[in-house]
Amino acid sequence: MSASRGVALVVVMWLLVLLASVIGLFALNAHAEALQASALRQRVALDHAAEAGIEAVAARLLAVDARRRPVPDGRPVAIPFGDGITVTVAITDESGKVDLNVAEAVLLQRLFVALGVGPDEAQRLAGAIVDWRDPDALVAAGGGAEARDYRAAGRPYGPANRPFARVSDVQRVLGMRHALYLRVRPFLTVHTGLAQPNIAFADRPVLRALGLSPAVVEQIVAARALLRPGLPPPTLPGGIVLAAGGTGTYSISSRAARADGPKAELEATVRVGAGGFLGQVYTPLSWRYGQQD
Repeated sequence: MSASRGVALVVVMWLLVLLASVIGLFALNAHAEALQASALRQRVALDHAAEAGIEAVAARLLAVDARRRPVPDGRPVAIPFGDGITVTVAITDESGKVDLNVAEAVLLQRLFVALGVGPDEAQRLAGAIVDWRDPDALVAAGGGAEARDYRAAGRPYGPANRPFARVSDVQRVLGMRHALYLRVRPFLTVHTGLAQPNIAFADRPVLRALGLSPAVVEQIVAARALLRPGLPPPTLPGGIVLAAGGTGTYSISSRAARADGPKAELEATVRVGAGGFLGQVYTPLSWRYGQQD
């Protein structure tokens, strides 16, 4: 009888251990799920804050009072958001970028050289971009790439022979390395139709690609820092005027972050003004969270 009681006691003890283990496992899973839910809530809040940054700066671009409009030259603007989140927005007028669909090969070549590409490779890349967008099968002067060159390189496609629909399409151009694409992407657009970028909003590599001397480039950058909303643009030596008018199309980078580290980044290209969908103040042309190219 005592032996049976001993066995029963052991069984009960093991059942208690098993029950405690199951309870502990459930508690651990519940804790993990709570952490995941908290992280998801934080992520959603940060994404919404980054989107709010885009909305806020787009609305400011349409302000009746010109003094309230941000200068679209890439300077960061802090926007109060609350809930421990800081939103920093930078807006750049697309007119300061090189348009892939209309820029001449020499401008594209100079842009690549300004970004550290060797002259020969820069010339081939510029020619390949022109060959991608033009309708003929003739290789661009100085080197380019047509269908036979893509076949020789083992590519299952050839040049599109039509304008670029988006900047990311340039990655398909023969010779375009991904690392180079990431460097050149901030200075390219497909939305302006301008053969020459607007120096009022062009960054240093684009200004160098326009053939300006280093001294003039730095003068332009310094003068641009003096631009203030609603005030006449400064005049540079030699009569160069930083014309403030753009195309109404902007690239906006919005970064939402908490002090403890989590952040969300959103890059958008928008056309501001009439024509927005269902009364929106802007028309989105591209929308990218983080690094997706």
